[in-house]
Amino acid sequence: MELEADRRADEHAQAGLLGHQRAHEAHPLLGVFLPGGGLNRLFVGGGEVAALGERLPEHLLERGGGVGDDLLGVLEPVGIGDARDGGVDLGGGEHAVGQERHHRGMAVALTSLSHGAGCGCKIGPADLGPVLAGLAPASDPRVLVGHGTADDAGVFRLRDDLALVQTVDFFTPIVDDPYLFGRIAATNALSDVYAMGGTPITALNLVAFSLEALGPEVLRAVLRGGADAADAAGASVLGGHSIDDAEPKYGMAVTGTVHPAEVLTNAGGREGDALVLSKPLGAGAVATAIKRGLADEATVAGAVEAMTTLNAGAAAAARAADAHALTDVTGFGLLGHLHELALASGLAAEVYAGAIPALAGVLELLADESAVAGGSRRNRAWAAEFTSVDERVPEPLLRLACDAMTSGGLLAAVAPAHAEEVPGARLGRLVAGAPGAIRLLA
Repeated sequence: MELEADRRADEHAQAGLLGHQRAHEAHPLLGVFLPGGGLNRLFVGGGEVAALGERLPEHLLERGGGVGDDLLGVLEPVGIGDARDGGVDLGGGEHAVGQERHHRGMAVALTSLSHGAGCGCKIGPADLGPVLAGLAPASDPRVLVGHGTADDAGVFRLRDDLALVQTVDFFTPIVDDPYLFGRIAATNALSDVYAMGGTPITALNLVAFSLEALGPEVLRAVLRGGADAADAAGASVLGGHSIDDAEPKYGMAVTGTVHPAEVLTNAGGREGDALVLSKPLGAGAVATAIKRGLADEATVAGAVEAMTTLNAGAAAAARAADAHALTDVTGFGLLGHLHELALASGLAAEVYAGAIPALAGVLELLADESAVAGGSRRNRAWAAEFTSVDERVPEPLLRLACDAMTSGGLLAAVAPAHAEEVPGARLGRLVAGAPGAIRLLA
């Protein structure tokens, strides 16, 4: 069965395959499903096998006995299939113009199983907003922060000196290493508590996973990565919940604590506040580059380091600097999360494009559309509704400002006199103007 050539790689059910096909200019790309639900990927190139998909009878995919011999008869002549213990080893062979690689017994790449990557798989804000607008806000006076201000977590007052911070976050694989996937997802979930000025204390695992397809060792590695991130944050993992799902997903529900008088929200920004971002952007581009075979090891390593770094230090610095507002920059991109902060604060914002920090190698990836995630494209379409862009802003920096970041840094609104106390890049400032409006300046 040939994958549809007219769909974006990050929107396809077999996204990693279609993206890799495009990245290496491969010819028809096949995904062969075997009895029992197993999936083998074939990268097919060359004119002699251009019609291979037509020669692979669909009824073979529904048969039990004898399927190996029938498949081998189609695949062996073109060097893709081998007889193996009475069956067929499809081998995940890859043939692309200008290069040829073959892998035997290769583990399934986690990113190939997801339709999106990390926070880039979130429902777009333009679509989600109308849904949430129809929900009544919580009426309990002990609710200090609900969903009305688009904050990172909810806050519930238990007593005059203690409030709970509660959040949940999970997503599809953003890297292929299961341990790192777990650590990144947990770090991302913990960040929401830091963004509210709180301290994480407990976490629950959220797991969607196919043990049959991927095996218990992969899931154990994911959970170990999450546990290590929680341990580094001083939080205890108390348990969790799992469901069987062919598309892996992992994250955490995290509970933290904060003094009710020390809660930091989107809504506290003041005119003239400096805007400081604690981490560079571009993980969305790197994740998409991984799926499409475009990312080098150094670029991936830099992104992983950023995504596995807790925001505890940045949050502590923001509190010490008496930050007026705080949020983390994740799936809605810098412009989207800044818009939410400015809107809740009743202010506009100015950002200098050249001051936006990028992960190493990302601006090169964003030189064209090849590494732009679907979530980033949705972010840009949404940002056009509230952002005016100086025509001199280079296109890669505009793409960076809309990047669907995963486990990003904290964006603090702080008095200019204290801006140097918050580690990170000083991007711009909050100004009087239409609430939520942003000017992206050259």
